[in-house]
Amino acid sequence: MYNKITPFLLLVFLLSAFSASSQSREILLAPVKIGDQWGYINKTGKIVINPQFDDTWGFNEGLASIKLGGKWGYIDKTGKIAIKPQFEVPDQFGSYPHDFYEGLAAIELDGKWGYIDKTGKIAIKPQFDISWGFKEGLAVIQLGGKWGYIDKTGKIVIKPQFYGAGDFHEGLASIRSDSNWKYGFIDKTGKIVIKPQFYDAGYFQEGLASIYLGGRDGYIDKTGQIVINPQFEDAWSFQEGLAEIKLGGKWGYIDKNGKIVIKPQFEGSGPHRFQEGLARIQLGGKYGYIDKNGNIAIKPQFDDAWNFKGGMAYIKLGDKWGYGFIDKNGKIVIKPQFDEIRGDFN
Repeated sequence: MYNKITPFLLLVFLLSAFSASSQSREILLAPVKIGDQWGYINKTGKIVINPQFDDTWGFNEGLASIKLGGKWGYIDKTGKIAIKPQFEVPDQFGSYPHDFYEGLAAIELDGKWGYIDKTGKIAIKPQFDISWGFKEGLAVIQLGGKWGYIDKTGKIVIKPQFYGAGDFHEGLASIRSDSNWKYGFIDKTGKIVIKPQFYDAGYFQEGLASIYLGGRDGYIDKTGQIVINPQFEDAWSFQEGLAEIKLGGKWGYIDKNGKIVIKPQFEGSGPHRFQEGLARIQLGGKYGYIDKNGNIAIKPQFDDAWNFKGGMAYIKLGDKWGYGFIDKNGKIVIKPQFDEIRGDFN
């Protein structure tokens, strides 16, 4: 007896194959600087968008911000201007614009912040003192010196009332409720679910968030219970089951029980999170990579390095050679030649 393939199942199979094929053909680009102009390369190192911009950032949701004539706009992956340069970004934001998140990008016009869609049309009129990108359907905004949250229609869903506020992660966001520098967490209705009690707080990732209490960093769960006692000089969020912590001036890694699984021995400053099974580390002033057992996977030899994404990471080898890319074996796949690289392939 044989399995009968109905026309419907055949259609599903063909659509799935087409989707997988389309994803494999997706164009991934990274911004590079040559001289004083920015352009983009593909994963073979070929320049596909000629250096022509005063500044650029990586692609997010299919568009990348570029700067021309002192104004910011957006291009698509062919290098075509999709949204003409017209927006300004104050110096307090490091002179870079916001990426598109969940279909919208925060922009500033005439001193007020709002949002545009991917056609460049104003989706939420500029009316806020400051605004940030959407995460989990909500965005942080500031009005009258206080922070709150809006939804994607621009409606204020959590009124500006906080002295500080972070993005939502895993359904919760850190807030500072008063001028006494105490942080807690709210849910998406604005209800305080973990009372403000910490002198600093990170964001929830993999169920835990770092907090600062009594001069040390530790971790809480989503009930607010301390699950890893504050004992570290510094601590970053969990990723791939491990978190980077600092003790005795050196960096190492703990698991979710708080057990040190890679002893503090590395230099530099965080975050050096695990990504695709490897984490960049610094020893003797040079960057390399370790695996989750703490073994050196790629020996420290680079003057600069970043996390792996899609099997590649950018590195720097001396001012003479510049920036290029390596694979997970440490092999140079795009020779160091660029004056600067900003971000991963997206």
